[in-house]
Amino acid sequence: MAHANALAADDIIAYLDAHEKKSMLRFITCGSVDDGKSTLIGRLLYDTKLLYEDQLAALEADSKKVGTQGEKIDFALLVDGLAAEREQGITIDVAYRFFSTEKRKFIVADTPGHEQYTRNMATGASTADVAIILIDARQGVLKQTRRHSYICSLLGIRHIVVAINKMDLVDYSRATFEKIEAEYRAFAKQLGFQSIVCIPVSALEGDNILTKSANTTWHRGPALLPYLETLDVEKDGSGEPFRLPVQWVNRPNLNFRGFSGTIASGTVKPGDEIVVVPSGRRSTVTRIVTKDGDLAIAGQHQAVTICLADEIDISRGDIICAGKAPAEQTDQLAAHVIWMHDDEMIPGRQYLFKTANRIIAGTITELKHKVNVNTLEHMSGKTLELNEVGFCNISTSAAIAFDPYSHNRETGSFIIIDRRTNNTVGVGLIDFSLRRAQNVHWQDLDVNKDARASAKHQKPCILWFTGLSGAGKSTVANLVEKRLCDLGRHTYTLDGDNVRHGLNKDLGFTDADRVENIRRVAETSKLLVDAGLIVLVSFISPFQSERRMARELVEDGEFIEVFISTPLAICEKRDVKGLYAKARRGEIKNFTGIDSDYEAPENPEIALDTSKISAADAATAIVEHLKKNGYLG
Repeated sequence: MAHANALAADDIIAYLDAHEKKSMLRFITCGSVDDGKSTLIGRLLYDTKLLYEDQLAALEADSKKVGTQGEKIDFALLVDGLAAEREQGITIDVAYRFFSTEKRKFIVADTPGHEQYTRNMATGASTADVAIILIDARQGVLKQTRRHSYICSLLGIRHIVVAINKMDLVDYSRATFEKIEAEYRAFAKQLGFQSIVCIPVSALEGDNILTKSANTTWHRGPALLPYLETLDVEKDGSGEPFRLPVQWVNRPNLNFRGFSGTIASGTVKPGDEIVVVPSGRRSTVTRIVTKDGDLAIAGQHQAVTICLADEIDISRGDIICAGKAPAEQTDQLAAHVIWMHDDEMIPGRQYLFKTANRIIAGTITELKHKVNVNTLEHMSGKTLELNEVGFCNISTSAAIAFDPYSHNRETGSFIIIDRRTNNTVGVGLIDFSLRRAQNVHWQDLDVNKDARASAKHQKPCILWFTGLSGAGKSTVANLVEKRLCDLGRHTYTLDGDNVRHGLNKDLGFTDADRVENIRRVAETSKLLVDAGLIVLVSFISPFQSERRMARELVEDGEFIEVFISTPLAICEKRDVKGLYAKARRGEIKNFTGIDSDYEAPENPEIALDTSKISAADAATAIVEHLKKNGYLG
């Protein structure tokens, strides 16, 4: 290595022991594109002499081949390892690097500056203690500078170093530095950072990186690395209540049963009372087991197995908490959401939410406001697009255990997963539980769904008709209801056109409005099923996720998807309402089949093509299905 340590050469055991006991600081570099983030990290690695000789040789060769600094060493190449990064001279993915000094160990995340890669920046910031915000002295504070600062604030980073870079290109101007510092501090005043330190640097030339530079004698503050070595950010979490998200139920044999995971906060020792959330079951800790033997006490970030005095039911995703300070539980909460996908976030659409070690279905019920990252003002909006931040109400299918993110990063955050593609589409930071989640309870009634259905001599269900406009959904549904009424059955029809005169008169035809339209109809259908009725729902309902949401609201066997699969060409030829013609002329926007997608059902219970059979025959087939499967008593 280019770096040599005398203790390492003389006494390797003592060196390793001293190294192990050093404190660890995790920090990120962020800011706008081409502000010099990768160059700064490369300079730190180079100047701390933690590079092997072959690495130095490779760096010098790569600098001549693909570097951007002429004959000089391009330090950015030390962290920009992807071919696309080297070709374009930008950072795309998050690059983690480890280095150490005599005083401290460091893990640094080099994050991309381009707006389209903001999701990667948020990933790097989620575990950091400190953020180094780089600002190009020639450009000043930019939109992305503000965006990254705001995200750092949201993610709980409380210490900021503003590295005003490329001072060599502005002749080390004190006036330029002070102007940028004043502008940034005025913006960051609203973000609640605990400390902000501004340092004039030149990452390429090494000014104020390891030592104070002679080029900035007017700077009274510290150099970058000495400041990072002495910054106190220690937070062992011992003052917070004990939290252990259960990752694995450890049962190697009949004589051992423990619950494994990494302690998120607090401490635990044998004899402590615990409570399991959400079940509420209580017990006492008997052992804390590790690979190296039992522990007398364990704390934050330790991976342990907890054994309990009582045989209680605990599953992966449950949280073992301090007995006197359990985590909160709710199925409705408010959270800041950072959207990370090209497909916009639509309120009412079902997603999967991963909290701690548990995955649960739910919906973003309402976007309260979006945040303008430049001014931090709140703006109205119906959806969130890529890299936007919004404050949302969220409803989950079952109660989850949590702590506010400001108290606990691990139990106060979640990721949002698209159910269809399994892509991670967003992250959430929990602020609080909605009061209505605690104040509104289910009322027990003496007359239930079974009693109402028994009185009507039928099995309640939803017949959900889906298909393109003009496919024949309403026609077939009307014929089915007439036949059921002739048989003395109790029914109700919800038609796409009819509900827009009342229940959904406030909704348009955007994707967001279509999702909300279906959500309201699905909830209404659920109530009618509870009343013991056979409910006929006739809607285009173009999205699979919304039809899945409607299905999951009722019990197994109570949702029958009827796909009227008539082809688009036939539907357009019929065009009873003249809607296709208007859509083709551009007079109607977001029309399904023309400029808005229709996602056909994959496994409908019934599929009928009215271009091949008559509406009457289709109705007969549906009624026969109900008879055959016991819905008509």
